[in-house]
Amino acid sequence: MKEVNMWTFSENKEWTYLEDRFDWVRRMSDVPQDARHHAEGNVAIHTQMVLKALQDEQGYKALSVEEQEILWVTALLHDVEKYSTTVLEADGSITANGHARKGAQFARHLLYVNDLAPFTIREEIAALVRHHGLPIWLFEKPDPLKFLVKASMEVNTQWLALLARADMLGRVCDDQDDMLYRIDCFEAFCQENNCWGVPYRFSSDKAKIHYMQHDDAYIDYIPFENPGFEVVLMSGLPGAGKDTFIKKYYSDWPVISLDAIRIEKGVSPTDKTGNGQVIQEAKELARVHLRKSKSFVWNATNITSQMRMQLIELFSVYKARVRIVYVEVPFKDLHVQNKTRDDVVPSAVVDRLARKLEVPAQWEAHEVSYYPG
Repeated sequence: MKEVNMWTFSENKEWTYLEDRFDWVRRMSDVPQDARHHAEGNVAIHTQMVLKALQDEQGYKALSVEEQEILWVTALLHDVEKYSTTVLEADGSITANGHARKGAQFARHLLYVNDLAPFTIREEIAALVRHHGLPIWLFEKPDPLKFLVKASMEVNTQWLALLARADMLGRVCDDQDDMLYRIDCFEAFCQENNCWGVPYRFSSDKAKIHYMQHDDAYIDYIPFENPGFEVVLMSGLPGAGKDTFIKKYYSDWPVISLDAIRIEKGVSPTDKTGNGQVIQEAKELARVHLRKSKSFVWNATNITSQMRMQLIELFSVYKARVRIVYVEVPFKDLHVQNKTRDDVVPSAVVDRLARKLEVPAQWEAHEVSYYPG
């Protein structure tokens, strides 16, 4: 019997049905893979083998029906962007560098734009796709513990290990046993560091940010200095409701608005040079508040981690506490609300930004709050 209010991506899980329904499933059969790591063949063959391996796992069978659906969809999507990243190298090898990150963006866009999943489920799937190779490659990272701790704040590491094991069993390769051993080591490392199936818990938000921002920091270090003021960093697509949120909760705070500066200067949202000047002017205004240790709101889209981290680095120099507020509305309402703005962003720009969207992770700031519509 179907659970009440249970989320389902597709009742029909037959591959032929999925190929007929989704062009991104259909094109998997056109994507080759390197025979050293995938002697079974193309991405379509591999993905079907992964789905079968996942459903055979005891850990998967122990999950709730909805949790199984989340893992199943992730397995279906985990290599979806090999289509755009696969390259035949000069030496004859085949690579697909960056497919996990692009795959996460694809998954988020697919599930958001088509209203196929609630916010929490969507972000879990996107994070699983983004990190699906981590259990294999964790110990080759420059700081494995920090990579693990960050990942644990984005994704259920127990589910990640299930996915990684299915990904490895769903292929034909000579080093399969070695790769499965790496996944066992990943599981043990998670358990040793208190983030097996749960996010790592720091003693305070100050301890979290100190660890994330210092390469030589100990994970259990407790800083004693308390930030004396706060910067609220807004994040969300144009038309998501950031201005409305600020008016409701921060009406008496100074606001640095890139849109307001852009309107004042007569700069188009599509003018890259002009927008660069707008950002520099906004940063100078921010420094005025930062030098005075005065709380303020930075209001802009800030839809990628790189955008946010550049600003957070600036705020952190002045010892500010940073709170990221992510605001979202259903995609069907986004263009409608965008058209009611004082400075309407071209629809094509909104759609392009939606494809690039990276929802803030908990490790990025002292506090990260989500307000999905």
